[in-house]
Amino acid sequence: MPFYEYRCRACGHVFDKYVRSMWSRTEVTCPKCGSTECEKSLSLFGTTGSSRGADSGAGACAPSG
Repeated sequence: MPFYEYRCRACGHVFDKYVRSMWSRTEVTCPKCGSTECEKSLSLFGTTGSSRGADSGAGACAPSG
């Protein structure tokens, strides 16, 4: 159940919204101005800062001991 980042086209406010499913057609309302003219923004939450590849930090997640 993902969170998405939205940007309001009316006032420019950027906010996060919990959405039940990535396929849901829920109407999103801006919490600042009440507009429904909101669009999903590209969120950088799930990206890595490394240029060595996607598995570069996988060892840090493995259990130790």
